[in-house]
Amino acid sequence: MMQSRRTFLRSTGLVAAAGTLTACTVTTSGKTTTLTLNTTKVKAYAQAGINAVTTILSITAVSTAMGASAVAVIEAAGGALSTALSALASETKGSLTVSYDNTSAKTRIDTLLVDLNNVALAIRAGLVAAQQTVTNSVINTAITTFNALRTVIDAFEGVLGISLPSVTDQQEATALSMLAVQ
Repeated sequence: MMQSRRTFLRSTGLVAAAGTLTACTVTTSGKTTTLTLNTTKVKAYAQAGINAVTTILSITAVSTAMGASAVAVIEAAGGALSTALSALASETKGSLTVSYDNTSAKTRIDTLLVDLNNVALAIRAGLVAAQQTVTNSVINTAITTFNALRTVIDAFEGVLGISLPSVTDQQEATALSMLAVQ
C-alpha cells in the first residue's frame, strides 16, 4: 500500500534540520532556518529510484515471478517518481541550490522523497513474492539493487534531517554507482 504524501510527511516529522552530508547547508536567521539543498544531489537520489525500477523489472525471471499486479504498482510508483523529478527540474531551472524554506521547492523535494519511498515499498512487495519462485542467484541481483535504493533513501532522509545521517559518503557513492547514477 502506498502512503499519501501527507501521511508520510506527518509520520516522519519532517524538520528543517540537516545532516552533515555535502548535499546541503543550514543557516539560521532569527527564527527562520533555511536548509539549502544541492538539487543535483537530490536529482541523483530520484534518478536512482527510477533506475532501480528499470533494473529490477528488466530481470525477466523476477518481474514474471512478481506478477502483473505487482509490476503495475512498481511501474506506477516509478512513473510518479519520474513526474516528481521533472517537476523539481522545472522548479529549480537547473540551478545548483534551492532554498528549502521556499514552499513550492519544499513541496517538490517532499514529493520526491515520498515517491522514492513508494517505489521502495512497491519493489519490496514484489521481491517478497518473487523470492518464492526465483533462484537465489537471480533474485540476489534484484535484492542488491533494492538495498542500494534503500541506502540512497537513507542518505536523502539524512540530508533532510528526517533521520540521523547514517550513510557515509562512500556508501552513498557506491549505492548511486550501483544504480548507474553519476
